[in-house]
Amino acid sequence: MKRLMWATTALVAVTTGAHAGGVERSSQSVAILFEQGRYAELSFGHFSPTVEGSLGGGALQSGDMAGSYNSWSLGYKMDIGDRMAFALVLDQPIGANVNYPTGTGYPLGGSTAELTSSAITALLRYKFENNVSVYGGLRYETVHGEASLPFVGGYTLNTNQDSELGYVVGVAWEKPEIAARIALTYNSAITHTMDSVEFGALRGSFETEIPQSVNLEFQTGIAKDTLLFGSIRWVDWTAFIIDPPVYPAPDPLVDYASDRVTYNLGIGRRFNENWAGAVTIGYEKADGEITGNLGPSDGMKSIGLAATYTMDNMKITGGIRYVDIGDATTSIGANFTGNSGVGVGIKIGYTF
Repeated sequence: MKRLMWATTALVAVTTGAHAGGVERSSQSVAILFEQGRYAELSFGHFSPTVEGSLGGGALQSGDMAGSYNSWSLGYKMDIGDRMAFALVLDQPIGANVNYPTGTGYPLGGSTAELTSSAITALLRYKFENNVSVYGGLRYETVHGEASLPFVGGYTLNTNQDSELGYVVGVAWEKPEIAARIALTYNSAITHTMDSVEFGALRGSFETEIPQSVNLEFQTGIAKDTLLFGSIRWVDWTAFIIDPPVYPAPDPLVDYASDRVTYNLGIGRRFNENWAGAVTIGYEKADGEITGNLGPSDGMKSIGLAATYTMDNMKITGGIRYVDIGDATTSIGANFTGNSGVGVGIKIGYTF
């Protein structure tokens, strides 16, 4: 059952973050804290979306404005005595890659934007005798952004790489006999003060908040070699506002009309001593609000598959996930419909 548990969490880790909330790259799972013994993992993911819209009843086509991107994460976990465990995780919490094609006549043609981030999170867990454990730690996060918007008077933005500190706290309950576990995690907001250069010369600064979130991760055995698992993730996206000082009013460069709750549910099964597999579905409700032009999507649905091969102390998982990107209407009245994306990932884990 331990191998099955690893297959399911690996699927979530390598493919779930793709397009949740529009800019999320990592689900910030704490599953690594519950691995047995000393353990290290490395994962790579690739997401390829197609996001196209039109204006004026279809007369002006945007072309595919969402670029493909890669993601990665690295984790290490070790026990400290019988009751404590330490984990270190490197990942990329958020990101965006916008590139509207030129030559289409669409107002945003030639507009680009990029948001990058990285984070290192140190976690410590203490387990009590009643199978309840508490955990917490610190997250050190770095973000950078740039944009070029010809349709806004030739507006450009370039920021520094700002690094700030946040924290993580959580509580978990386990029942190993049936592979059951519930983990509730709070990730604090992290406020960044960004030094900016706008229109190529105008210097200033502004604050932007990478929002707080709450994760509920759960799993339980439901039959021999069969596991039910899932997660519910709330993110305070209304707090995520990018509003540089010179950007023309009235609207910020980036903002969200509502918070988001993302659901994932799956079933995993061990086939034999070497092979296990899992299937998962995901859902994020659309809010029906007008979206910004740099993130023309509203909600999503997904389905994913994964398989894990175990060889001695090494486990290799490959996953694929199809995402139905929710339809949206942007602030200039463009309609983005029928869009989708495919995410693939691989994770390698090794127990010492």
